[in-house]
Amino acid sequence: MTVSEPRCVWEAGAELGEGPVWIAEEEALYWVDILAPAVCRYTPSTGEQRTWPMTRPIGSLIPRASGGFVAGFADGFALLDLEEDRQSPLVDPEPDRPGNRMNDGKCDAWGRLWAGTMDAAQQERCGALYRLDPDGTCTRMDDDYLVTNGPAFNLDGSVMYHTDSMERTIYAFDVSADGAISGKRPFITIPEEAGYPDGMTVDTEDHLWLGHFAGARISRFDPTGALVSQIPMPVSNVTSCTFGGPDLDTLYVTTAAVGLDPNARTKEPLAGGLFEISMDVTGPPAARFGG
Repeated sequence: MTVSEPRCVWEAGAELGEGPVWIAEEEALYWVDILAPAVCRYTPSTGEQRTWPMTRPIGSLIPRASGGFVAGFADGFALLDLEEDRQSPLVDPEPDRPGNRMNDGKCDAWGRLWAGTMDAAQQERCGALYRLDPDGTCTRMDDDYLVTNGPAFNLDGSVMYHTDSMERTIYAFDVSADGAISGKRPFITIPEEAGYPDGMTVDTEDHLWLGHFAGARISRFDPTGALVSQIPMPVSNVTSCTFGGPDLDTLYVTTAAVGLDPNARTKEPLAGGLFEISMDVTGPPAARFGG
């Protein structure tokens, strides 16, 4: 596979960059800094960088089919209109777990939003996986996670990948057309020296791309879970990736500075930056929430 060297296009210094998503009609990449907290937008054609501060941690930003976004905040899902600076709460799936916050999320081909929660202190296995349907129904689908991460779906939507990062394990689930999941099984286990599995995306060859937190790399796996290639990154904490650009042949990569001591931050001046990599493979357009 032929790829370019990773290039930092925004020295954002994000504490915890995550959730990149390409919005084709704007020709722009949106992403979040969970801990700032903030929503960020990068427009490659002009180089414009724009940031919207948020009032509480934001784990994911999912485009809606009808416009705007659904955000996964610390206290649940909400509709988000950035231009009007308006938030409309939808549902808090965990009023009984006040120490949790929402983390990574993504939509499937049917317009259902899947997102995980986690203990903000990363001490208790009290995180869960939720499905938010277009009609607003929210269902707990799986439980007993320490740090949830990276929902992703294969091309036909029949398999979902979801991660318990601290266990270094990516699980695969079978997904039915009605949104039921079954057959949870370990799909990929990341060795200790490669860090922790974080955010993921799938390309048009049905291969899975993974960011390695504390692993300084991006990996590509085939549909059987076999490692086929890796891209070294100039920063340790690689948090997520997605395909973007007019031809969806650019891999955008979010990173994080969180957890680096002052000496490490000096050695990694680009930590928390947004990177782009030109690829010879493309990705599918982002699925949108149907509600």
